Amino acid sequence: MSKWTPANWRTKPAKHIPEDYPDLDKLAEVEKTLSGYPPLVFAGEARRLKARLGEVVNGNAFLLQGGDCAESFAEFHPDNLRDTFRVLMQMAVVLTYGAGKPVVKVGRIAGQFGKPRSSPIEERDGITLPSYRGDNINGMEFNKTSRTPNPKRLLQAYAQSASTLNLLRAFATGGYADLHNIHNWTLGFTNSNQTERYKAMCDKIGDAMDFMSACGMTPENTPQMSSTEFYTSHEGLLLGYEQAMTRIDSTSGRWYDTSAHMLWIGDRTRQLDGAHVDFMAGIENPIAMKCGPTMEADDLIRLCDKLNPNNEPGRLTLINRYGHDKVGNHLPNLARTIKREGKAVLWSCDPMHGNTLKTATGYKTRPFDRILTEVKSFVQILNSENCYPGGVHFEMTGQNVTECIGGAVPVREEDLSSRYHTHCDPRLNADQVLELAFLLAEELQAHRSSVAAAKAS
Repeated sequence: MSKWTPANWRTKPAKHIPEDYPDLDKLAEVEKTLSGYPPLVFAGEARRLKARLGEVVNGNAFLLQGGDCAESFAEFHPDNLRDTFRVLMQMAVVLTYGAGKPVVKVGRIAGQFGKPRSSPIEERDGITLPSYRGDNINGMEFNKTSRTPNPKRLLQAYAQSASTLNLLRAFATGGYADLHNIHNWTLGFTNSNQTERYKAMCDKIGDAMDFMSACGMTPENTPQMSSTEFYTSHEGLLLGYEQAMTRIDSTSGRWYDTSAHMLWIGDRTRQLDGAHVDFMAGIENPIAMKCGPTMEADDLIRLCDKLNPNNEPGRLTLINRYGHDKVGNHLPNLARTIKREGKAVLWSCDPMHGNTLKTATGYKTRPFDRILTEVKSFVQILNSENCYPGGVHFEMTGQNVTECIGGAVPVREEDLSSRYHTHCDPRLNADQVLELAFLLAEELQAHRSSVAAAKAS
């Protein structure tokens, strides 16, 4: 068997990678340029994330993964990055406080540009053009120039990812993530019962921190109180870009994709003999795989064997995406099979993609109650199968958008047009994700209580 290299994928069938670049030589030139650029993340950081995810697999932590459906060049602004970071911090505090476990924070950020599409073309008023596939490929504007794939967009995506990572690292380690700032993480436009609930929880945490400070545990001598670990992830869709960012780690001598700490394979590109699975099998980063309704148990085991042959905890996350009315038909059998075969996987729930619908006015949206139902079912099913529901994966934003209907501060169908800003799929807003965090914390708290009661008996 030949030794794996980052270019192996080019000999495999590759789905959802655009083939209509007008100048393939220019694309190759851009990819060569990127291969000489500095890494965006480091192998040691990816190893640390894998260790943290291993703690989740063992039931000692929880994974929170969230961010934009697709990042855009137009909405790139430090305020938007700050707001997404701080709503993730709010959610993490709620989950840590409620579930009593550390939360591993992974953003869909600093590289989540490209998106697979159900159709490669789009037709409007008799005009047919390539579909919009993400800002690193083409533009949203419906004209030939915008919709033609442009390799230079990959360079802009790299530059934006580098700037995003720089700011995120500053937020995470420069004092903004200090737990003494938890009251300041509330976004100005949120004013719901969940916000009041969050403030009340912050008061309790503040009292506890005052007590700890009186005992000598201050941010100066307890770094965990003044900074946090924050990791990045995206779907590894454009394998030419990922190949260019893959380097040999000088410490271990192994291949790491330095475009993100964690990458995932989409539900549409998880073919066992396909290019995306082959590429992910060769890198040492922690990886994830989306599992939709078409995933069969036998196929899942074969994919686990290829992607995680050493059965290493933290290496492979299974992100389930079924829909509120389908999760009960598919997840139990997969959970039983994984349990029976002894596979060390992290179970995570993506309640977004299976719950998308289109309104009469043409807006894609996701009902909050369906999202919540799928999360609850995920937790309850895995608990009943003696598996740990270890994570959630949300498409969300810190902006005050109206894209998903429902929630405690309800977004109605007629509200969608007021602040519908997504470049692709609808996202939860800050109020909605905070509400979900509290409800999820209650589910996890109930799970922890039932486990403790079972051990006591």
